[in-house]
Amino acid sequence: MTERVQRARPGSAALQALVDELAEELGRSVAIVDPLVRMICTSRHFGDEDPVRIRTLLQGRADSEGIRYVLAQGVTQWCGPGFVDGRDDLGLLPRYIVPLRERGDLLGLMVIVAPRRHLTEREKETVARAAHPMSAQMYAEHLAADTEETRARDLLLGLLGTSPAARDAARQQALDSGLLRETPHVVVSVVQVSRGEEPPGRTEVALRGAVEGFRQTRSGHGVMAVEQDRAVLLQARDRPPGPDELREQSRRIVEELGTFLDASAAPVVGIGGRRTGLADAWTSYEQALVAVRAARRLPHLKGLGDWAELGEFAVLLQLPEYALNASLLPQPLRALAEAHGGARLRDTLRCFLDNAGSIPRTAEALQLHRTSLYYRLRQIREITGLDLDDGADRLVLHMGLRVEELLAPPGEEARARV
Repeated sequence: MTERVQRARPGSAALQALVDELAEELGRSVAIVDPLVRMICTSRHFGDEDPVRIRTLLQGRADSEGIRYVLAQGVTQWCGPGFVDGRDDLGLLPRYIVPLRERGDLLGLMVIVAPRRHLTEREKETVARAAHPMSAQMYAEHLAADTEETRARDLLLGLLGTSPAARDAARQQALDSGLLRETPHVVVSVVQVSRGEEPPGRTEVALRGAVEGFRQTRSGHGVMAVEQDRAVLLQARDRPPGPDELREQSRRIVEELGTFLDASAAPVVGIGGRRTGLADAWTSYEQALVAVRAARRLPHLKGLGDWAELGEFAVLLQLPEYALNASLLPQPLRALAEAHGGARLRDTLRCFLDNAGSIPRTAEALQLHRTSLYYRLRQIREITGLDLDDGADRLVLHMGLRVEELLAPPGEEARARV
C-alpha cells in the first residue's frame, strides 16, 4: 500500500538550522512549507501549537481542507508578507506568512504561528532578514533537484517517444544511470488537467505534488515527467498490479489534485496496458493517451480510464479528435433515432446487442415479455433495413451506438447506459 499523504521533499540541514535559529530568536513556532502547503521543515513548539500544526507534523502536510483554505487566501501570489486569519472550525490559529522567492520563482512559504494576529515591528524586521538566506538556500536546493528532474523527464520522454532508436538509447541510459531497472511488469499512466485560471506555475506544481508520491512503492519504482497540463508516470514493478491497485492509485491522484486546484481543472487519469519490459513501455504510454480521452468523453468512467477495460472504445478513440463527429453515425441508426418511439427502440437495440443477441437475457434486462421484445426487434429491422441475425449488420449498429455514446452530452451519455 502507498501512503495516503504525499509529502514534500525534506529540507536540508542548512535550511533546518536557519528555521531553528529564527524560531529561537522570535520565541515562536516557525515552519517552511512548499507551494502546496506541505511541510519541508519546522522548528520545535513554543507553546503556540494548534491542532493543525500537530496534525501537519504527524502527516507531513496539513489536512486538505486547511490547505484549500490557505491557498484560497492567494498566499502564493502575495508580493510580501501578511496574516492569514485563524479558523476555529479547522483548529487553525492565525499565521504570519512570508512568500519565499528567488529570481521570481516561488520556492515556498515561511509560516509563523501568531495567535493574536500580531507581530511587533522588530519581529517583522527579524523575519525579513531571515527570509533572504532561507530563499537563497532553497533556491540552491531547487536548482539541484530541478537538474535531476529534467534529466529524468528527458529520459522518460525519450523512452516513450516515436523513434525506436531514441527509445533504445534512452532505455540503455536509464539502466546504466540506475534511474530504472528492468522488471517484468511495466505500466504507464497519464494525468491530464484542463488549464483554467490557476496562477502561473500552480498547475505544474500541483501535478508534481499529486504524482510524485507514487514513483516509489513497495512493489517497484518509477519515473515521472510533468509538462504544463499533464503528468506522465512510468512504474516498473516486480509483480503485476492487483485488479484495483492502479484504479485506487489514480483515484488518489485525482483527489490530491482536487485539494490543490480549482474544480475547473477537472483532472482525468488514463492507465495504459500492462507490458512486460521497458522496451515496450511506449505501447503502454500510447494506450494511456487513449484511456485519457475515454476518461474525458465518457462520464460513467468518473475520470479514470483504463485501457484494459475500454473494449471497442479503445479502437474508436484512436481516431483523431476532429474525426469524432456525427458524420460517423451510420444512416440506419440515424433513421432509428428519427422514427416514432426511436429512443425506446434504440435502448432496446443497445440492450439486445450488449447481450449478444440473447432473447432471454435481453427480455429479463428490459423486464419485457418476449412477445413485446420480438415486436420491437421487428420494428428495428423495418426501420433500419438491417438484419439483426447478420454479424456485419450487428457490428454496424453496435459500433454506431458506441460512437453515439462518445458524442453524447454527459447527461445523455449517462442515460444511454441505464
